[in-house]
Amino acid sequence: MAKRVLSRRHVLRGAGVSLALPLLNAMAPLSLAADSQFKPWKESTASNPRAIFCYVPNGVNILQWMPSNDGAGYELSPTLKTLEPLRDEFSILSGLGHPNSTGGHSGADTWLTGANLKAMPGKDYSNTMSADQVIAEHHGRFTRFSSLQFSDSSGTGGAGHSHTLSFDRTGTPLPAENSPNRIFSRLFVPDTADDRKSTLRRYAEKRSILDNVLAEAKKLERNIGKEDQRKVEEYLSSVRQTEQRVERLEEWIDRPKPKVEPGKLQLGMLPNNAHDRPMWLDVMLELSYLAFITDSTRVITFEWSREAGGYGGGGENHHELSHHGGDAGMLEKLAAIDRFHFSRLKRFMEFLKETREGQGSMLDQTAIVFGSGMNSGAGGDHSPKNLPLIVAGGRGLGLKHDKHLKFNENQHPPLANVLLQVIQSTGVERESFSDATGTLSELTRAAG
Repeated sequence: MAKRVLSRRHVLRGAGVSLALPLLNAMAPLSLAADSQFKPWKESTASNPRAIFCYVPNGVNILQWMPSNDGAGYELSPTLKTLEPLRDEFSILSGLGHPNSTGGHSGADTWLTGANLKAMPGKDYSNTMSADQVIAEHHGRFTRFSSLQFSDSSGTGGAGHSHTLSFDRTGTPLPAENSPNRIFSRLFVPDTADDRKSTLRRYAEKRSILDNVLAEAKKLERNIGKEDQRKVEEYLSSVRQTEQRVERLEEWIDRPKPKVEPGKLQLGMLPNNAHDRPMWLDVMLELSYLAFITDSTRVITFEWSREAGGYGGGGENHHELSHHGGDAGMLEKLAAIDRFHFSRLKRFMEFLKETREGQGSMLDQTAIVFGSGMNSGAGGDHSPKNLPLIVAGGRGLGLKHDKHLKFNENQHPPLANVLLQVIQSTGVERESFSDATGTLSELTRAAG
């Protein structure tokens, strides 16, 4: 029988008297979920470089986030104390930003690209390739999925309010997934013979469409001016990338998926339900962990909330609090959300650290970049300067930690320097990225 849920207004009536019931367990909503019981695996059978980029919107309470001193002996700020047990596994970076960005609620669009979204004449919006996709192009040939895109809002969103952090070579956004159920099915549920036939049929239809598009575009190219030819070439590049993705998926269609039982995964959690929020974050990070340990992918982007949205651990309106205007009460609530976010990051890092891999742990082979594309400052501004940023893990990839690297925000050093360093740490031979002026060598050597 289905469990019946009683109203909190339910009353007992008898002898002309009405008595309100006390709060009973039966009055709890059916969606009520206990804390996750998921446990990490003891050991990983593969040892590969990986990277995950975790994004929080709306900025942070920078007053409680940023340490008061820098270097190897820095003192953890009130917010950072949440990560204290893992102090040796992360570095704080301050003063970095995106010189070409205008800030505001387009932070997710530019966080991994550093692009000037209005750089293209005649266009209101144009993006460039994101750092994760540089890594994906190199490592994607070895995995079922070249990269995975997670978010609390599915699809791509709108220009300037992206639901994804990932952009391909032409700056085209790659759609994100927000359903734990659909992600688990995509990663681990075996396809039936009919499923495979249907999938191959869809791929064949898509290839046919792409072939026709390419042929028509080439005819068009001969009859248009140079500027239009450039635009068509950009479009064709995007079509070719789609064609390559289809070819990759065809190669994997007959290879069995990893065997993973859903077990204790809370796959029914809803991303935009304030009550489900903590459990949804946990299960999405659990799925990220499983995607890595099964080598289903080596690159993940995870937009924890879209800009101008999001909840705290108790259902607080994150976006509303980010417009704090310096109000002490709102700032304290914003700091509580920051600590909540760090508590979920800490749990994920502990999973990786507890799992043996080679001579170390999964955390040693996984670079984690966590931060926001906005600094809400002391007054609730939306600045692209001095962005809150943490780099964690990746010791086996050459990254060194337990320091606060402080840069002069007024000189606006590009965050792209960090992204280039992370790209190189995963084994990708790349000398430039976006507006990087070099790599961040301080992340790869002990603090002096």
